[in-house]
Amino acid sequence: MAIHESGENYLEAILLLGQGEKDVHSVDVARRLGVSKPTVTKGIKILMQEGYVVMDGVHLRLTESGLARARAVYEKHTVITEFWVLQGVPRETAERDACRMEHIVSDEVFAVMKAKVQGSSAR
Repeated sequence: MAIHESGENYLEAILLLGQGEKDVHSVDVARRLGVSKPTVTKGIKILMQEGYVVMDGVHLRLTESGLARARAVYEKHTVITEFWVLQGVPRETAERDACRMEHIVSDEVFAVMKAKVQGSSAR
C-alpha cells in the first residue's frame, strides 16, 4: 500500500519510540516529529485503516506489516545518513537530509548507497 511521507515518518517514530518495549502514545509521536497531536491522530487513523498500526487502549503498536515498513524506512534513513557522512557531509546535515530523501530514493539508488556504506564498514 502506498502511504505518504508523513505516514512513513509516523511509522518510523513509533518504531524508535517503542524500542525496548516502551509504550507509545500519539503525543509522543507528535513531540518527536514536531507536529500537533490532532495531526498525528488523523495520520494514525489512516495508518490503522491501512493495517499498519493498531491502538491498544491509548498505546500505539505496529502491526507486522507496519513493523516491516517502519524498519525499511529506518534502514533507508540510516544508510543514506552514513552514505553522506562518508562523502564528508556533517552528520547533522546528513541526518536532516536523509529524513527527506528516505521517502523518495529509488530502490536502485538505495542499493548502490547501501553497497557503498557496507563496503566502507568492511575495511
